[in-house]
Amino acid sequence: MISCLSLEDQDLSLRKLNEFQTHLQAIQKEKSDRLHKVLQYVNEVHLLCGVLGLDFAQTVSDVHPSLHRTNQEQSANISDGTFEGLEQTINKLKTERRIRMQKLRDIVAVLFELWNLMDSPQAERNVFSRATSVLRLSEAEVTEPGVLSTEIIEQAAAEVERLAKLKASRMKELVMKRRSELEEICRMTHIEPDASTSVEKSNALIDSGLVDPSELLANIEAQITKAKNEALSRKEIMDRIDRWLSACEEENWLEDYNHDENRYNAGRGAHINLKRAEKARVTVSKIPAMVDNLINRTLAWEEEKKILFLYDGVRLVSILEDYKVTRKQREEEKKRCRDQKKIQDLLLTEREAIYGSKPSPRKSNSFRKPNGYRANGNGSMTPTPRRNSVGGGTPELLTPRSYSGRQNGYFKEMRRLSTAPLNFVAMSKEDTISTYTSVYGSELGSPPHG
Repeated sequence: MISCLSLEDQDLSLRKLNEFQTHLQAIQKEKSDRLHKVLQYVNEVHLLCGVLGLDFAQTVSDVHPSLHRTNQEQSANISDGTFEGLEQTINKLKTERRIRMQKLRDIVAVLFELWNLMDSPQAERNVFSRATSVLRLSEAEVTEPGVLSTEIIEQAAAEVERLAKLKASRMKELVMKRRSELEEICRMTHIEPDASTSVEKSNALIDSGLVDPSELLANIEAQITKAKNEALSRKEIMDRIDRWLSACEEENWLEDYNHDENRYNAGRGAHINLKRAEKARVTVSKIPAMVDNLINRTLAWEEEKKILFLYDGVRLVSILEDYKVTRKQREEEKKRCRDQKKIQDLLLTEREAIYGSKPSPRKSNSFRKPNGYRANGNGSMTPTPRRNSVGGGTPELLTPRSYSGRQNGYFKEMRRLSTAPLNFVAMSKEDTISTYTSVYGSELGSPPHG
């Protein structure tokens, strides 16, 4: 039996040789797989160390000295212990990468806020372009060497600290700047800015130390956001207001044009003014419908928002209603003036029929136009625009621009306008006859009494 076993151990047949070769190939394949896996682990450690700015040689040497080969003869250790050490190192480096990346993101977010607040130049921001690049990348996409190094993070943190100190010293200036921006937005959209953060109050609060300037600045920023949102919701109505005001300007120009006695002369630009006058008459005819439509739109907006639509602190509907009343009064006054002119022309015709006409230079001067009116060339009288005070001969048409600078007293003004008697050049028939008798009696002589 013993001799039989020794014969098997010493079996050098081809069958046994093939078995040994197969076993050798399996061992060599396992070695190759382990080497490949070790190489993957080492490459990943190298990448992570590069991103974090760590010493790669020291890191892998802590796992096993053979992993950082200094010569070709030294083979890397591929034992299970090496695999376990490399896996632990990779997990540790990934955790460190995650922590540093979140820290740098927080710092960069504050940095952007301070840059925008301080209006930092682009050149100053470009210095930290590597640090800011992490905001738009995922954790796995961060591969730039040293981007998460302690030096980069410390530099960004130092910049935040520097800007924070500068911000504290310039906070008052920043508050005033943001307040000016708020007032400009409100001015463009005809919204009343919040009085709680006015320049005077903000200065007093900062100087007294009762309020943290950062809180005051945050309050103003919130007001700016609110004003922008409100301006966006008011845009449609504001566009209609602009069209209405533009039509009012055309109406004023048309009245001045109608008062020009030389408007039909063949001078330079006369045909241009004539075309503009034709368009202006079409535009002016649409004003009443524009006002009514604007009132309806404004009321619908107020119903939806549950607040009043204010234009420079005054309710827009009130302005439009006052405008309609004033416009109606103006039209009535113009009609009465035209009727009065017809009566005067009739009396003049009757007197000329009785006594005959007598050309006289004084005659044309005797017919002075009523105060505040000019002949428009068609035999009617048109009020001179914007030349009479409230309560005078012609009521002034009040548009939103008319309310600027008199918001506190405009209701009193309108009450005075509505209650004061209109100063027409209107007189009774007897007064008119006596007036013309006194005028013409000096020229033509008194008629004989029988």
